[in-house]
Amino acid sequence: MSSSSPSLRIDFISDVSCPWCAIGLKSLEQAVQSLPELQVDLHFQPFELNPQMAPEGEEINAHLARKYGASAAQLEQTREAIRQRGAELGFTFTKGARDRIYNTFDAHRLLHWAGLQGGAAQRDLKLALLTAYFTEGRNPGDHQVLRRATESVGLDGEAAASVLASDQFSAEVRQAESEWQAAGINSVPAIVINQRHLIQGGQPPEVFAQALRQIAATAEGGPRS
Repeated sequence: MSSSSPSLRIDFISDVSCPWCAIGLKSLEQAVQSLPELQVDLHFQPFELNPQMAPEGEEINAHLARKYGASAAQLEQTREAIRQRGAELGFTFTKGARDRIYNTFDAHRLLHWAGLQGGAAQRDLKLALLTAYFTEGRNPGDHQVLRRATESVGLDGEAAASVLASDQFSAEVRQAESEWQAAGINSVPAIVINQRHLIQGGQPPEVFAQALRQIAATAEGGPRS
């Protein structure tokens, strides 16, 4: 047997206004929990679904109808499927909470800052921002909402406010977005393992687990006796 556990780097490319990203994260985390033999180094990478969105946002039904050509009935059917998937994974999509879609660039700047704090800070803030939008119906571009989310996970609210009041980490976020787009990422969630293997979408936990197990075995040179 190998004396050390397989280690995987996971880059989770997503937006905080993407419902399938919330599903993908919860599903991935369940998969990782089912594989205690794996060591996982999780990083959150920025992707803006609507980079040109105005700060005041746009009414969600009008936005989705214009972007995807979906009818009101189709949108509600999709939302119900999302709510059910979320409930199965322990994430609440509150019906009617998400009535607008917003610009998320400042949220990504704050997540970049959280990633520099170490530990689980970035993951915890990511989940807090997803919850603020999808469960509580708050604007993830509003600086007060961002600060409250930061403080709710034990991070320094004053430091977060300082980041938000400046253009700090703007260049880093733009560069990361450009690099992932250049690598072919044009929809989210996109989960990249060891900077080589791509898993797309909010897959079920068992699909993530199978993929992680196979990639870990390949990285370790296959099963050893």
